Parts: sequence; structure tokens; C-alpha cells
Amino acid sequence: MDYKDYYQTLGVARDASKEEIQKAYRKLARKFHPDVSKEPDAEARFKELSEAYEVLKDPEKRKKYDQFGSAWKQARQTGQTPPGWEGIHFDFGGGPGRTGGGFRFEGAGPGFGGSGFSDFFEMLFGQGGFGGGPGAGGGGFRFEGGGPGAGRARARSAMKGRDQEAPITLTLEDAARGGKREISLSDPATGEVRALSVSIPPGVKPGGKIRLAGQGAPGPGGGPAGDLYLKVDVAPHPKLRLEGQHLHATVPIAPWEAALGGQATVPTLNGSLTVKIPPGTSSGRRIRLRGKGFPGRKGDAAGDLFAELKIVVPEELSDRERELYQELKEASDFDPRA
Repeated sequence: MDYKDYYQTLGVARDASKEEIQKAYRKLARKFHPDVSKEPDAEARFKELSEAYEVLKDPEKRKKYDQFGSAWKQARQTGQTPPGWEGIHFDFGGGPGRTGGGFRFEGAGPGFGGSGFSDFFEMLFGQGGFGGGPGAGGGGFRFEGGGPGAGRARARSAMKGRDQEAPITLTLEDAARGGKREISLSDPATGEVRALSVSIPPGVKPGGKIRLAGQGAPGPGGGPAGDLYLKVDVAPHPKLRLEGQHLHATVPIAPWEAALGGQATVPTLNGSLTVKIPPGTSSGRRIRLRGKGFPGRKGDAAGDLFAELKIVVPEELSDRERELYQELKEASDFDPRA
């Protein structure tokens, strides 16, 4: 297994900023995306770019990768294990001072991680890689040397696969009521499409996450799969607006309803309700419907619904309507700007 230079893959310097890395990835991803590229190796290149970006965009992964890269370089140049990595033997297929070969691993054939990423990626980041780093306990890989050129890797224990995240967009009604929903997810690394049944908890709000246990990346070495987290977004509703736990609706009323009072229909998540319009209502007045907002989670009370009344005048008037408005103007002493 060879060391992978993710900086070289994206064509950026090792001190490149997050913005430079993102810009380089987007440019190359457009060029080699399998759906648009005519390059013969487009799919393989796209996977390499995705893997490099997955590491370098994440500050923690990038730090760990840089630390390993420095140790790998030092071991290759000196033939000695770097300080702090005493539990790991770096083998390059030759003795000190030789530069041939890459890492050799037994019992870890191509694609053993099963996650769409390379074995090198799984070795570094599968359940913490290296058992969590120099000096740490737990799972991961232990590198042993039986003399120059005799390196091999053994899995000390099966490791849980990586957790993954994907977006899901719900209607306001689905987010409020919850229930079952069938979704399809496409793996950007492999192109594989999965059909999943999702239980949506009632009252889930934008930014919330739904956990699907065991639906993440497969575990290296036969370990359990990671979890899949669906990050919730709520699509805009044609009549209702969600703000925190409360719902807001704009209710248009006629000028005479505002002046004389009347009734108006207010949309809710469960049909419509009729409310009274008090006489002398000005545009912008709000009517509060307690408990008719977004439902709470885990026993919390539901929010309220605020119906904002908005006076709407006809864009075109009939002759009779114009005549009546003119009479009202002459008969009334009301000055809204007084």
C-alpha cells in the first residue's frame, strides 16, 4: 500500500487555505465528474479527488494526515521510527537508506474497507486509525517488523465504520407529524443508490438530525457499520412560516371587514380555523392561536400560531364601488396621519 499525497492530488500547496482547497476541488471535480467527463479514467480520478477533499477539508483529518506524512517521510529518509511513533514500524521493503517499495500489508486486500475510500484512507481514519494515534489504546492497526523488509499489518480488532451524513428535505406537515418515509440515497464515491425507510420523529425542525443506526460506512475488518445521520431541511410552505416553535400566517382582509369586523379563515397544520376580526382592525394586527403552532419534542408543549391581518384593496374598482368610496371619503373625518 503506497502513501497517498492528497495535496498533489488536488494540486495545492501543503499550506493551502481551506478556501484554496475547496476551489481546487470544485474545479477538478467538474472536470472529472463521471456524468460529464469524457476522460477514460474519469471515475477513478473523481474518487481520488473526493477522498483527498474529504481529508483536507476537515481540520482534524488534515492534522492527523500531516502528522502521519511527516513521520512517514522521516522513517523513509532515516530508516528509523520517528519519536512518538515507537509502537509502529515503518517498512519500505528495504533496510535503512533504501527507497524502494511501499507499505506491505497482509490480510488487507484492495477495497477491504468497503466504504468507497482507499485502504490507505481506512488505515488512517477507520475508527481512529493506528488505535487512536501514538500511545493510545483500543482498535486499529498494529505495525510489526520482523527485521528489515519484513513489515506486516494485523487488525487487532474489528473496527466500526465511519458515520456518514446526508441531507433530507421534508414538507412542513411531515416535519410536524412525523411518520414513515421512503428515500433513495446515492453514494458520491461509488454511485450506488440505496433505498431506505426512515422513521421521522414528530416535531423535528430544520437543522435537526435523524439517526439511522448501522446505515453508515461498512466497518473495516468485518466490524459493524457506522451510523447515517440525515440532516433535516424543511421546504417553504405556501401559507405558513416557521420561526422557532411558532407558526406565522398572513391573512388578507377587505377594508370593510377591517372597519366593521367580521370573520376570516386561518390556515393551520391541521386544516383551517375561523377567527373573528375585531371592528376597527388595522393592517398588521396579530391574532394569537395558542397551541396551534409547531408541535414540541419529547413532551414539550406546541408553539402558537400568529395570524397577521393585512388589509387588501381592490386593484380595479367598479363604477359603483368608486362612487361609494367617494361618498365615504366625503362623509368621514378620519385622518390616519393625524
